[in-house]
Amino acid sequence: MIKSNLRINILNIRKNFSKNSTNINPIKIYSFLKKKKFSFKTIGGYYPSNHEIDDLKILDFFDKKGFIISLPKIKKNNQMDFFQWSKDKPLKINKYGICEPVSSKKICPDVLLIPLVAFDDKLNRLGYGGGYYDRYIEKISKVKKTIKIGLAYSFQKLKKIPVNKYDKKLDVIITEKDFFNENIIFG
Repeated sequence: MIKSNLRINILNIRKNFSKNSTNINPIKIYSFLKKKKFSFKTIGGYYPSNHEIDDLKILDFFDKKGFIISLPKIKKNNQMDFFQWSKDKPLKINKYGICEPVSSKKICPDVLLIPLVAFDDKLNRLGYGGGYYDRYIEKISKVKKTIKIGLAYSFQKLKKIPVNKYDKKLDVIITEKDFFNENIIFG
């Protein structure tokens, strides 16, 4: 099945999914990163839209622990960068209807929380098709080691995601039920 058809199917399911008690526990993410002995000070998240997993509670948890939080801003040519933000700081709406920070303090996150449309056991991610995260991952990987964590609902897991040379794998994918890391599930 081609990517555009997969996107349409999964986004329709996600739109109709009831999220009443679907959360990802931020303590699990924190414990996982500490267990892996990954040293981090900055976290890049996203402002949820289009029925994505809500990462704002996760970002708030890390903010209260003293970590520097950032959100992306879309730039020209399908590029983006991350800028410092916390929940008491203003946001503006971009041309896609997504909230972005007003801040001009650019951050290169140590940990990057990434929304996705679908994923597979090999940590491949299907996004919205604009390539923003793939380009950003390519760019930041030349600067530093960043842990890339995809956030999704468990029903977004597919047997296989079609990939091309531009698609970037994630390090971890976390759902409300499981952790997927190097094809091992951490429950």
